[in-house]
Formats: sequence, C-alpha cells, structure tokens
Amino acid sequence: MADGEYFAEAARAVGCPHAPVPGLGLGPPLGWKERLKAGLANSGSTLWFLAGLGLLYALRVPLRLCDNVTAVTGFLSSLTPKFYVALTGTSSLISGLIFIFEWWYFHKHGTSFIEQVSISHLRPLMGGTESSISEPGSPASNRESETMRHHHLSECKVWRNPLNLFRGAEYRRYTWVTGKEPLTYYDMNLSAQDHQTFFTCETDFLRPSDTVMQKAWRERNPPARIKAAYQALELNNDCATAYVLLAEEEATTIVDAERLFKQALRAGEIIYRRSQQCQHQRRDTNVLVYIKRRLAMCARKLGRIREAVKIMRDLMKEFPPLTMLNIHENLLESLLELQAYADVQAVLAKYDDISLPKSAAICYTAALLKTRTVSDKFSPETASRRGLSTAEINAVEAIHRAVEFNPHVPKYLLEMKSLILPPEHILKRGDSEAIAYAFFHLQHWKRIEGALNLLQCTWEGTAQRLLTESCCLIYEAAVVSSSADILLL
Repeated sequence: MADGEYFAEAARAVGCPHAPVPGLGLGPPLGWKERLKAGLANSGSTLWFLAGLGLLYALRVPLRLCDNVTAVTGFLSSLTPKFYVALTGTSSLISGLIFIFEWWYFHKHGTSFIEQVSISHLRPLMGGTESSISEPGSPASNRESETMRHHHLSECKVWRNPLNLFRGAEYRRYTWVTGKEPLTYYDMNLSAQDHQTFFTCETDFLRPSDTVMQKAWRERNPPARIKAAYQALELNNDCATAYVLLAEEEATTIVDAERLFKQALRAGEIIYRRSQQCQHQRRDTNVLVYIKRRLAMCARKLGRIREAVKIMRDLMKEFPPLTMLNIHENLLESLLELQAYADVQAVLAKYDDISLPKSAAICYTAALLKTRTVSDKFSPETASRRGLSTAEINAVEAIHRAVEFNPHVPKYLLEMKSLILPPEHILKRGDSEAIAYAFFHLQHWKRIEGALNLLQCTWEGTAQRLLTESCCLIYEAAVVSSSADILLL
C-alpha cells in the first residue's frame, strides 16, 4: 500500500514537471521575478506603512500640518473642566443606553445583538471567512484534513452519561415490565470502574466500613453489593458511600432514592469537614459532589426544578475544577424545562468553548436557541422564494454545526428511529450519545413551535454535504464509534 502511494505521487510529479518531489522538499529553481514577487508578498504591510509615511512627509507643506497641530493643541488647552464633565456624562449616558438595549435584546432573543452583528455583517467585510479557505489538495488543506481527522477520532471515546438514570428506581422497572436487562455488561463494567475511582482511595484499609465498600464496588451481583452496603452501615452508621449504593440500586422509587441520598449527604458533609487535611480528602470531595448532583437530579425528576437548578449552580460555584463531570449539561436540561432561555444562553456562552470537549447537548441546545427565534414563522416555500433572513441563516448554520458534530441525533428527534433507555456511558459523536440526548431533550424541541420542522428541512442537506466533503473522515469516525456503540447498546 505504501509503495502504491509512492508510485502514484511519483507519477503525478512526472506528469507535472514543476511539481516538487514528495518527501524531498525540493522544487525547480526560482527565477529573479519569482523571488522578487515572493519578497514583495512577504513585506507588503511594511511597504505600505513606509509609503504612507513618505506621502505624509511630502504633503506636510500643502496640508499645513504644523499649523493644524498647533491649532489643535491650543484648542485642547483652552477647554474648561465643564467640557470634560459634560463629555463624561454624555458618554456614560450613551453607554448606559447601549447596555440597556443589549440586555433587553439578550433576554428577548437569547443572543447578543453586538455579537450577532459582528459575526453576520462585519466579519464578512473584514474577510474573516475567505482567509481560512484553502484549495483542495494544497499542503494547507492536507494539514487541516489531517488535524481534523485526529481531532474527530480523539473525540470518539466513552464518557459517563451526565443524565444517567437510577438503576433501582428506573432501570429495574424496565426489567420488571419486559424481563430484559437495559444495560450491557460492558456498560456496567465501566460504571464499576468509575465507582472504584470516585469512591475508593488507598487508605480505605484503615477503616473497616470503607474496606467493605471497596469490595462492594467490585461485586458483579447486585444483591451482593446491597448486602455489603448494609454490612458497612453496621460497622459505621455514617458511611456515605453505603447510602449512595443503596440509593442507586435498592431504592425502587425516586422518593426513596432521595431519602437515602439525604442521609448520605449528612454523613458525607461530616466526613468532608473532618478530612480537609487528610490523604483521602479528594475521595470525600468526589463523594460529596456525586451526592449533591444526584439530589439535584432527584429534585428535577420530582418536579422541583428551581431547587434542582439552585443545587447545580451552587455545586458549580463550590467545585469549579470538576468540569469533567459535565454538571452544566444537567443545568442546561433543567433550565430548558423552565423555559429560561436567556439563562441557557448564558450557560452556553461559558461552556461552549474550544478548550472544553463539546457534546451533543451543547451543540444542539445552541441550535435550538437559534431555531427558536425563527421557527414559528419559517416556511420552506417562502424561504425559497424570498431567501433566508439573517436570523434564519444563523439558525441553519447552528443546525449544520450540530449535525456535523453528531449526525445521529436528528433521526431520534424526528422520531424516525425508536428511542430506548440511554446507557450509563455514551460515546461522543456516536449513536449512544444521540439516544441519551434525544431521550431527555425531545420534549424541549417539541415545545418550540416549528423547531422540528426547521430541523427536518435542514439536516438531510447537511448530512449529504458532510458525506461529499469528508467521506473518509466520517468513515473512520463511524468505524470507531460503531464498535463502541455496539458494546454500549
């Protein structure tokens, strides 16, 4: 295969006499005209600057620059303090009016007016979009494709589902009704590894209850884990991890799970305060964050959404380094249920960052907010006749970005594929992530009139464009994601 590629590139080099030989970095010698053009292209900005200075110096006498500078200096020195007070007050008034208008626009449309104008109108004028386009087959294009390939494949890894269901209160009910197990062995094995990472530490052997719980998290049989949790509580009535296990696996309702998590919270706070300077302080922090997060999810499922939002916000303020837990995705879903779209936009502005791993929740929620402003009046016939407005273009581009990140989601949102219970782990950009997102967010899309209609009109063209532009990239990502999704689903 490598020899074939080498001969193909060599043949192309022979067919094009001026093409450099691959791997050697050599090309035909440049003439003096080419060297002059290259030198002028590299020093273009410097030449323009020098030309401007020379022109200014040449016109200093006709323009009377010295006299004008002297007049301006005299005018500024004659200004009284009242002028500066009036100038400051006027600028403050204008800034206040701009701030009030920006605040009103943000709360009404869920986006910044200044940012929207900058991206939609100023950026094309400044050449922000054309400068990044490279010719297909060029070295820059090849490097960009290679970078994107590594980026896409690196994102194809398994993450813990931030909205995972409760085993006893939700997954087990499915088993009672259907007689089938909703979770695969691979998924549960990953959860067991997570539990051992979050809830155990090297000093557990010093405490008998933690030693028992360390064995409990390794047990495969649910009754054996529950029995071990009760043994740990007999040794130590304030064993927070034992209450966590019982709330997750033994409680058959959300109310029972919340009651056990509240007991775990009381025990966890006591242990956390005692272990501030201890070696196991990190483990106790993980336990406390996990308990509070699950309590927020219990409140969300029981309809106390504002309480859930408050717990999540406090948790994110108190433990900001734990962004890997993706608590902001729980917060996004709860805020969407409250229809607090301005707050949703604020969360997206903070977490939709290139330094953080993206997710379907972030991409499709951003698309939903852009769609919300135009979906109720959108009509394909009208759009084809008069063209798309600026807001409609922004919505369509947001859907394009979301579909590019995970093309599996629209089929579940449009109910072209049936939903199943989401797994405890998801694969970014995979089918499992699409199921988990649609399972919790389909209701939010249905609530906004015309949102699914605009999604349906947009996503098929996006998928076709992605297949034609980067079919190899999508194929490689699909191979990696499909194998992991099979294990998870």
